[in-house]
Amino acid sequence: MSFKRILFFTALLIGFTSFSQTTYPKIVGYFGIMHPIVTINEDETTVNFRDYYAVGFPSGINIWKNEKIGFSFEIVPNIKEDQGTSKVTNLLFHPGVLVALGKGYTFAGRAAFESGGRYGFTPVFNKTIIKNTSYSYYVAVPLPVRFGNDHPASFTVGFQFGIAF
Repeated sequence: MSFKRILFFTALLIGFTSFSQTTYPKIVGYFGIMHPIVTINEDETTVNFRDYYAVGFPSGINIWKNEKIGFSFEIVPNIKEDQGTSKVTNLLFHPGVLVALGKGYTFAGRAAFESGGRYGFTPVFNKTIIKNTSYSYYVAVPLPVRFGNDHPASFTVGFQFGIAF
């Protein structure tokens, strides 16, 4: 094999391996739609789509320190339609820690600070379902726990889907 061919294949190999490596920190933006399914507190159980319609629009930035751990900054405006009236009911500030669990699964442990006066935490289990080079689609199950503002503590199960880029 000639020197030129060796040099060509070496450059080709280096080029292919550099495309497969990820540089950290890695920044990923995302946007989604979140539907709370059921909310439970000591006084009542309410169901979205039956008792009212509520939807949130989480958007944020994930900053991955390495392939296993990162930080996320998320803002979620929430809209509620009830008895013919709809309005923005809340703005959620939702920072948190990301932990990659492998095989497309991620855990997000988020603090929650709502403009409506509630606070708490939200564990989120996320799964990338379609991954491309420039974007990916995901589904997630957020489990918000909230306190404060003269309301009983509550627990919600939600469903979220979206796109990351």
